Amino acid sequence: MTLHHLTRATLAATLIASSSHAALADMTPADVQVPDGNAVALETVGVGAITYMCEMNDDDTMAWVFKGPHAALNDSDGSQVGSYYGPPATWEALDGSKVTGTQLATAANGDGNIPLQLVEANPAEGEGAMTGVSYIQRLNTQGGVAPDVACDMDHDGATAVVTYQADYIFWSAE
Repeated sequence: MTLHHLTRATLAATLIASSSHAALADMTPADVQVPDGNAVALETVGVGAITYMCEMNDDDTMAWVFKGPHAALNDSDGSQVGSYYGPPATWEALDGSKVTGTQLATAANGDGNIPLQLVEANPAEGEGAMTGVSYIQRLNTQGGVAPDVACDMDHDGATAVVTYQADYIFWSAE
C-alpha cells in the first residue's frame, strides 16, 4: 500500500528568495551556517518527495521510518540542473558529477517542515558542477515530514510518499 500525502509545498519550481546572501545568513540559524572561507558555488531549489515506511523500531514500537528522498534540483529559471536522491544522500548534476556528504547539523524549521541542514561534502565523483563543493545547506524547507496517519501492526510495511521543497545551496572553498 502506498499513501500520498500532500503538503503545503508548491511543487512548481520556484525561484530562490531574492534576498542577498548577507541577509540570508542573518536569517539562517547559527547551527547550519557555512564556515568562513567558503563561497556560494550553486543555488538550487529541490522539488520532490521523501519516502517513509511503517515498520517496527528498535524499541518495539511501530513508526514511520525515513527511507530516502528523490528530488529534481532546479536553477532560478526553473530548469533542472541535477537530482537529489538516496540513501546515501547524493546530489548529482546533469553533467554526471556528484557528491555525498556527512550531516554536521540541523535546525528546526516549523511544524510540518523537515529541518534545515548543514552537510560537509565528500570529494566529488566525476568532473563538473559538483567538483570542489565543500558544504551543502538545505534551507527554506516546506513539507517532507513523516505522515500523520496510522502506523501500527495493521499497516506494517506500508509506504508513504510525502512531497517537499527546499533550497539547496552548494558552497566551495574560496
